[in-house]
Amino acid sequence: MYVNPRGTPQEAYRNEALYRRFKDFIALETDRYALLTSLLDALSVHYSVVTIAGNRHFFVCPESLAGGFLGFPLAGQTSIILVAHYDRVPGSPGANDNSAAVFELIEAALKLREEPSRHWLIIFTDKEEILRGEGIRDQGSYTLAKGLRDAGFSAAQVFIFDACGTGDTLIISKTADHLMKYEAGPGITRTKHLVQQLRTKALETARCLDMDRVLLVPTPFSDDAGFFRAGIAAQTITMLPAEEAAALGSLLRNKPDFADALLCREVHDTHDTLLIPETWRYLNGPQDSYLRLTPQYFSRVVRFACALCGGGL
Repeated sequence: MYVNPRGTPQEAYRNEALYRRFKDFIALETDRYALLTSLLDALSVHYSVVTIAGNRHFFVCPESLAGGFLGFPLAGQTSIILVAHYDRVPGSPGANDNSAAVFELIEAALKLREEPSRHWLIIFTDKEEILRGEGIRDQGSYTLAKGLRDAGFSAAQVFIFDACGTGDTLIISKTADHLMKYEAGPGITRTKHLVQQLRTKALETARCLDMDRVLLVPTPFSDDAGFFRAGIAAQTITMLPAEEAAALGSLLRNKPDFADALLCREVHDTHDTLLIPETWRYLNGPQDSYLRLTPQYFSRVVRFACALCGGGL
C-alpha cells in the first residue's frame, strides 16, 4: 500500500508492517476495533481503551504518561492531543474517511515515541459518524470531550485529523467560526481565543515545514462538533487535491453563504452539489476506496502531526 521512502531500514520495515494491514482495515466485513487492537499490539504501541457511553476510544500515549484516571493518561503532563475517528458509515470502505488519518497517526506515534517530547496523546475515537435523526450530543466525541474536561485536559491543544488521505494541500478548517457564530457569553469568548491559538499554531507549523500548499476554509463537521459542544476547543485538519482546494477557495470568496450548506453536507440543489469538492462528495459512500487515495503525500500529514507535538521536523 505505502512505505515512507525516508528513514532507516528499520523504519521502512516497520511502516511496511503498518500499511500492509490497510486493505484489511477498509474491507467491508472487517471488525475495525479488533483489527486496530491487534495492529497496535503487533507494533508494540502503548495504548489503553476507554469506554464512555458505550463508545470505545483508543488512547495512545508515551508509556511514561500511563496510569491516569480510569484509563486516561496523566492530564497535567499532556499538552497536545491528536484525534482521528476509526468508525465509518456502514457500506463504505472508509478509506479516506477516516482510515488514512488513523494509519498516519499510528505512524506518527511510532516516530514520536523515539523523540524526547513526551507530552502528546493520540485518541482514535468511536462514533464520529452519527445516524439520521441523531445530533451532536450523540457523537462519541461529545461524551469523550466531557470526560477529558472532567479529567483535567481542558488546557490541552486538540487537533482533529479527518479525511487526510487524498490530496497534497493542507486544509486548516474554519468550521469553528461557524459553530460559534450564534453563540455568546464569556465561555464562547474564551473558546474563540483558544481556537485562534490552535489555528495560529497550525499555520506556524506548516510554515516551519515549508508546506507551500495550505488553505484556510470551512470544512464538513467532524469530531470538532462534539468537542465544541462539550466546551473544548479543537482544530480540524484535512487534505484536498490542489485543484479542488483552489476551486473551493474561489467559490467561498464569491459565494460565502455556501459554507453553511457545506458544513453539514446538506446541499439539495444539484448544481450546488457539484460545487462541493469531489473528494468530499465521495465520503461516506462505496466509492471511498483506496483507489482514490494519494499515499505519496501521507508523509506530509505524518510530519505535520509530529511537528505539532514537538517532534523533529
